[in-house]
Amino acid sequence: MKIILKEDIVNLGFKNDVVEVKNGYGRNYLIPTGKAILASPSALKVHAENLRQQAHKLAKIKADAEDAAKAFEGVSLTIPVKVSPTGTIYGSVGAQQVYDALVAAGYEVDRKRVSVQETVKTPGKYVGIVRLHKEVAAEIPFEVIAENAAELAAERAARKAEEAAHQAALAAAAAAEAGEGQEGEATDEAPAAEEAPKAAE
Repeated sequence: MKIILKEDIVNLGFKNDVVEVKNGYGRNYLIPTGKAILASPSALKVHAENLRQQAHKLAKIKADAEDAAKAFEGVSLTIPVKVSPTGTIYGSVGAQQVYDALVAAGYEVDRKRVSVQETVKTPGKYVGIVRLHKEVAAEIPFEVIAENAAELAAERAARKAEEAAHQAALAAAAAAEAGEGQEGEATDEAPAAEEAPKAAE
């Protein structure tokens, strides 16, 4: 069914958008709660007239959103997280963490307008989105870093030291085995050298 949104609905559309939804979602939730109205021919006609009359107001709303987006220019967030020894994040970083970082940095933003385009499972650089208007969005660069970097470095150093000690032990064992083999050969040759004079007699 087609409906006309009366307010912004996350992952569906913005106020005054005409969108298609499942009948149950529209009739049982959106319309009864006043979030939308049925897009009947008469409603669409009234809607079009309202949009025409509100054109200047809608233009101002968009301009305000563009001004709000400028406030995010130059922002760059760092989000520290716990990272496993294999380099993956315990859990993941999503919109909630980006929102929290924005608030901590002093930005006022509606949590519902913040999103991340991909699942963040490893440290690195990513981009979040603050959707301020259906035609206006601010990109928020953020970097995910390991808050336990020192701990991970210590673990890596310990593993390297352990591996080096293991290799040294293997080398020592191989050298010792080679030394024993040479002593055995020398011992076997000794009797032959002693018997040589007897053979000459």
